[in-house]
Amino acid sequence: MIQGCHLEAALDERIGTTDAEWGLIGPLLPPERGRGCRPAGDNRPFFDGMTWMTRMGAQWRHLPPDYGKWNSVFRRYRRWVELGIFDALLETLSELAGRNRSADMIDSMILRAHHCAAGIKKELVRPRRSDAPAAASPPSCTPAATRGDCDSASS
Repeated sequence: MIQGCHLEAALDERIGTTDAEWGLIGPLLPPERGRGCRPAGDNRPFFDGMTWMTRMGAQWRHLPPDYGKWNSVFRRYRRWVELGIFDALLETLSELAGRNRSADMIDSMILRAHHCAAGIKKELVRPRRSDAPAAASPPSCTPAATRGDCDSASS
């Protein structure tokens, strides 16, 4: 399959929670209040948008419009992170499942970094030059470096 087509298919993929899953998760999320004259939207499309972002690893601006405006989903996500909603959600769901969370870990194979984070910055790669290697190396064969040697050899 062509990679571009694969990416488009992945971006069009609908990701969300089932009604049974939402029955457990929905009551654990904080109720949103409207801001000013705008009513607060239901948490489910916002949560599904956050799930889509986690699954796809895309930029927020690529969030499909099915989940709402990307900036609204992002702002709610940031607010929930700052309030510790996801940590509390994980704790509560772990207790409901009766699991021991001390063995939980994240496999690095599922984490995606931005392409800029793939390498070291160029400033850090360049070694610093010192005078010690230059003093230990043999003289260069350029005329400026060997002027005295060339004059004595040709005279």
